[in-house]
Amino acid sequence: MTRISDLHKKWMKEPKYRQEYEALEKEYVLASAVIDARNRAGLTQQELAQKMGTTQPAVARLEGGRASPSLRTLERLAEATGSRLRISFEPHQAKRSAGRSGTGAARRRDSA
Repeated sequence: MTRISDLHKKWMKEPKYRQEYEALEKEYVLASAVIDARNRAGLTQQELAQKMGTTQPAVARLEGGRASPSLRTLERLAEATGSRLRISFEPHQAKRSAGRSGTGAARRRDSA
């Protein structure tokens, strides 16, 4: 019997599959973070919605990965769950150049 993890490894070698998988990964990372924050706070979707000033279906959409929340929505979610919102930008692994040093990037980041 073929395991799903084996199929996934095989399919990841196909550019179209990899592209679609990586596009969905962003949505699920956010959805997972929303669920984790709510669970850590010990809240139901309804309770979180009330604390955020929104509806339970709106929270369900956030947790289902079917929404692109605004920064304000994420701030309200963080406040309602007693969490700290942290957003970061990280370089793609494939975009890094082996011959480039990190000093230029650090210098640009520090001067911004």
